Amino acid sequence: MSLSKVKLIVSDMDGTLLNNDSQVSTRFFNQFTELKKHNIHFVAASGRQYQSITDKLNTIKDEISIIAENGGIMKLQSEEHILLQLTKEDIHKAVKLLRKVPGANIVLCGRKAAYIETKDPVFISKFENYYAEYEIVDDLTHVTNDHFLKIAVYHQESSEAFLLPEAKTLSTSLQVIVSGKNWLDISHADANKGYALKLLQKQLGISEAETMVFGDYNNDLQMLKLGHYSYAMENAHTEVKKVARFQTKSNSEEGVESIIDQVLNSKLA
Repeated sequence: MSLSKVKLIVSDMDGTLLNNDSQVSTRFFNQFTELKKHNIHFVAASGRQYQSITDKLNTIKDEISIIAENGGIMKLQSEEHILLQLTKEDIHKAVKLLRKVPGANIVLCGRKAAYIETKDPVFISKFENYYAEYEIVDDLTHVTNDHFLKIAVYHQESSEAFLLPEAKTLSTSLQVIVSGKNWLDISHADANKGYALKLLQKQLGISEAETMVFGDYNNDLQMLKLGHYSYAMENAHTEVKKVARFQTKSNSEEGVESIIDQVLNSKLA
């Protein structure tokens, strides 16, 4: 393969670009300076809140594109686009069902902020790592005056074992996907990172053959199919490893950065 063809690098955040302390490495920020010299565009694509992504990548946030809330919102250069939203009926149906699930912590994800009902300090301490802007409210179904992009649900033990069996009944009209060991996401039926990435590729005029994608969990599957250079992290879910063409080291071993080094070296060859 010829990595010198790469013009677009797309990376998930948690379990991928972020290390186990939820930080972006100094190595990556140094690499970003070199990527710009070679006109390689970088995209952060995550189930995270938009504000949380910009917080993690604050020094370069105005120079990259962002896909947030699993494709619910996209920023290309300075232009922001809200792509797919949940209706009031969607929210009421999902929240009513999820309130009945033991151990479920529900997050209503809006453009302005995230909204939660619980005051549990243990959950909030974990939640704050993913959401930079949030409000605690009495009733999620009464929140108005925002664009609602997704419902995220957290379970302390396992989202796949405890949340998915109950939430999958919503999949007749909504997208229900396990996005992490403890997280499950519910969104518009057409919302995913791949939906947003395809729009971004079209606007930039960059083909799949020129695109490199990194991911680790099931909410990365659609976007991995849009890059010829698709990489599963060593710590990735089994389904991700099946879809990706290649594999790299884990997020704790800077797997993304090791491949970016190869891209940069190929440009100098």
